[in-house]
Amino acid sequence: MSPCSVDRRGMLQAAGAFAATILAPGVTLYAFGGGGAQARPQDEPASPQKRWGMLVDLNKCSSDCNACVTACDDYNGLKSTGRPEIDAQWIRKVNLRDPHTGFERSAPVMCQHCAEPPCVDVCPTGASMKRADGIVLVDKHICIGCRYCMMACPYKARSFVHEELTDQKVNAPRGKGTVEGCTLCVDRVDAGRKPACVDACAKQTGALLFGDLNDPESDISKALRQMATQQLRADLKVSPAISYANL
Repeated sequence: MSPCSVDRRGMLQAAGAFAATILAPGVTLYAFGGGGAQARPQDEPASPQKRWGMLVDLNKCSSDCNACVTACDDYNGLKSTGRPEIDAQWIRKVNLRDPHTGFERSAPVMCQHCAEPPCVDVCPTGASMKRADGIVLVDKHICIGCRYCMMACPYKARSFVHEELTDQKVNAPRGKGTVEGCTLCVDRVDAGRKPACVDACAKQTGALLFGDLNDPESDISKALRQMATQQLRADLKVSPAISYANL
């Protein structure tokens, strides 16, 4: 073999972590960078052996910190339209107050990546979908913008794109007339990295913990065994992948 025909994949792996994921038919997302968990091989589908999830420790979440929101907006190219009522919100901070005691909490709320997602159940085209590893996504190629999923979501975690878009990010393809929401930064996860919000929070208070819920030895699984946690609207029995401690 000629020295010039060195295996390209080997070169990329030597240079740094590399991964690609199919977000929707015809849309491939690439991410470069090292550190953290093992990247999923490019030619392997998402595995049901994993279920990605997040633990939010509200004792560490400050009401005046929006690092997670800013990181999400920056990484996914979410910009203000000048009309806050229609701006995309993939993650938002919600202030909670107990009317009896006055006790207050600030909590980040995003798509909960349910095991039984109502958005998937009501979608007439199959655009709302759940990967084998539990990440809930929207296939922009077949989303017709009916917004049934937005009505079905008990967490109000999806947004509708009202305006024409420019300067989109390669890692987060979007489109006018389609619905969107938190993807857990699926391209980063497939590259063995953490979601942008988690990395940003780690530099502030460390309120967000991300990992594989199916791995009993993962940090998140250990934390869930040690802490009393709650899920938002657990009564709906949709089994969210996002849990909250000290709610």
